[in-house]
Amino acid sequence: MDGKPLTPKQDLFCLEYLKDLNATQAAIRAGYSEKTSRVIGCQNLIKLNIQDRIQELFSERQKRVQVDSDYVLSQAQKLHERCMQEIRPVRTQKGEQVVDIDGNLLFTFDSNGAARSLELIGKHVNVGAFRERIEHTGEDGGPIAITGVNIKFVSSEKGNSKEKKDDS
Repeated sequence: MDGKPLTPKQDLFCLEYLKDLNATQAAIRAGYSEKTSRVIGCQNLIKLNIQDRIQELFSERQKRVQVDSDYVLSQAQKLHERCMQEIRPVRTQKGEQVVDIDGNLLFTFDSNGAARSLELIGKHVNVGAFRERIEHTGEDGGPIAITGVNIKFVSSEKGNSKEKKDDS
């Protein structure tokens, strides 16, 4: 771990952060003030020694539970196959199988579970089936031109600032 050692409260923050990945709630559970927990949580996540500790805890947990992307993908595939094979006949209240207007037997299956698992698989294997991308380009596919922007350079010395107008 780089940098300063963690305080006991910072270490507790790291442990709490793993529970739900919510820095504000982790700060509260670690004993920071509720009023400042949002800011403290943000500040803690920026600190390199805290980032290192969180990464260390993530790695330890991953080794302990043995869950990685291969496991998740495998389980999603099994879930999809299970949802698709659990086809059940549609029955009336009397237990008779329902047919459509053409006399075909009707069946049901977990279409929501099948669709969700297939979506997860599609995103993971990068087949592009569920890619959500919006491209922004300028004229003739080139870069977007930005004009009329005022940029203010501020020096660390008080009262020392320069303004530059970009009209490109």
